[in-house]
Amino acid sequence: MPVRHATVRQLRVFDAVARHLSFSRAAEELHLSQPAVSMQVKALEAQAGLPLLEQVGKKVFLTEAGRVVHARANTVIRELAEADESLAALQGLTEGRLPIAVVSTAKYFAPPLLARFLQAHPAVQLELAIDNREAVIAKLGANEVDLAIMGRPPAELDTASQAFAPHPHVVIAPAGHPLARRRHIRLEDLVKERFVVREPGSGTRTLLEKHFADRGLTVPVAMQMASNETIKQAVIAGLGLSFLSRHTLGLELAAGRLVALDVVGMPLLREWYVVHLAPKRLSPVASACRAFILAEAPRLLASPEWGEGGPPPPGNHRRA
Repeated sequence: MPVRHATVRQLRVFDAVARHLSFSRAAEELHLSQPAVSMQVKALEAQAGLPLLEQVGKKVFLTEAGRVVHARANTVIRELAEADESLAALQGLTEGRLPIAVVSTAKYFAPPLLARFLQAHPAVQLELAIDNREAVIAKLGANEVDLAIMGRPPAELDTASQAFAPHPHVVIAPAGHPLARRRHIRLEDLVKERFVVREPGSGTRTLLEKHFADRGLTVPVAMQMASNETIKQAVIAGLGLSFLSRHTLGLELAAGRLVALDVVGMPLLREWYVVHLAPKRLSPVASACRAFILAEAPRLLASPEWGEGGPPPPGNHRRA
């Protein structure tokens, strides 16, 4: 039987195995048993007349025939998804999957913001990924997510982006630190301190290093950590100063456990952006969510809990 008679179910199962190069992970994604996944792949191979996968030890690889079929399967799956989206738009429906990636700094406001969206659209199936900047860009570039929330649109991708709220960054210290009561601290004075910073690839760290480098200075890194929460605890414990988004600090500043230092030229004010691939046609769900973020996020982040900041600059931005 020619491969043109393959079922959509077989193509979806094979696509999952090809993406993960794992039967077990594909089964987990599709909520199927591993034997059921294997059966669908074997049926597709029988129709193709060639092996699509080969197993070497515990590793699974695509054969040349497998790469050809996977490329075509992707096209079929994408076309069917776009057909569903077009029909949903005609019917005025706002339901279905909504994969979104947000940088880890945004995890403090993105969940409550998206919870409000889900209250208005309960039929939406939200798939929220929270990771560092590099991982979010990778998901966006691989078309694994419809939307991304980040602090700076990626220059390496052709994206459409719009700023929706100010994003202030501050230097923090434990409440009893000698600099806590000083005013107009110079950046040169901070070179004598120890800094606990985010990992390489983090947008927060990149911003800090650039600010120092623009003034001919180097950040005095004492240690690096991949978690804002861990960094805050390290600063509270007296392991050093740090530089974080003001939007990650609401509870600790309110409780007096941390202080934002009065550093000349700070806070560094950037913007939050909602981003998607420019060539991508957004589904009705993704379009509705994007519009909701642009309308509601400025109000949420303007509340005292999230700190101060002026309005975001107007207009859309496309970065190729």
